[in-house]
Amino acid sequence: MANSRSGDSLLSRLVTILDAFGSHRSSMTISTLSRRVGMPLATTHRLVLQLLDERLLERDADGEVRLGIRLWELASRGSRTTDLREIALPFMEDVQAVVQQHTTLSLLDSENVLYIERLTTRGSAVNITQIAGRLPIHACSSGLVLLAYSPPEFQDDVLGRELVRYTEHTVTEPAALRRLLAGIRQLGHASVPGIIVPDTTGIAVPVFERGDRVIAALNVIVPLGEEDLRATVPALKTAAHGISRALGADRPRGGTSRMPRAV
Repeated sequence: MANSRSGDSLLSRLVTILDAFGSHRSSMTISTLSRRVGMPLATTHRLVLQLLDERLLERDADGEVRLGIRLWELASRGSRTTDLREIALPFMEDVQAVVQQHTTLSLLDSENVLYIERLTTRGSAVNITQIAGRLPIHACSSGLVLLAYSPPEFQDDVLGRELVRYTEHTVTEPAALRRLLAGIRQLGHASVPGIIVPDTTGIAVPVFERGDRVIAALNVIVPLGEEDLRATVPALKTAAHGISRALGADRPRGGTSRMPRAV
């Protein structure tokens, strides 16, 4: 595959262009895209034309380009994410009926939490999660659950880095994080107030697949001070157990009832 003068392959340049679009910038002109990806305008224009021809990009009414519907079509064909969402959705609806707050499903992708489904209730708590959006693994309840059940070497890698403190409640000190992760494994859930949005609390539980491996996190976001763990945690665990069984998990995991402090 031909490389550019910078040494980037054609495929990597195409991926860079596709990756430039997001929820905060879903469409743009080719010149804006060129500046955003740091490629010459002529190169960007040529690659965009190829992506338009394949319907991986499309033009809107204003002449700007955006991700094409064919990307969604390709991603939906037999994707593990699609299968997981379809299995989880009825259980997520049950949780939302009980909690009446944002309910999310996420998985670990590289070193970030990737949200693949979100159910929203009008008037519920502030929630910065979006479908296909990402959050740092150490700064959300879903990420902490996924990290708690990850292999020790992955935990060591994450905890060995300089982690960003988003609020005064974000736990970044390695020893405190290890205690927090141990508590999550003991209880089978995470309940963390204000670690990325000061006014909300995230409550999350793990979802397992065949072989008793963690595959996802099921989460609700509630207003700070309105946590009802006695109702919310059982609803989440019941749903997570149902999803896990449908995925062929060997056995559901549980825990005790109180969350120890991380500090």
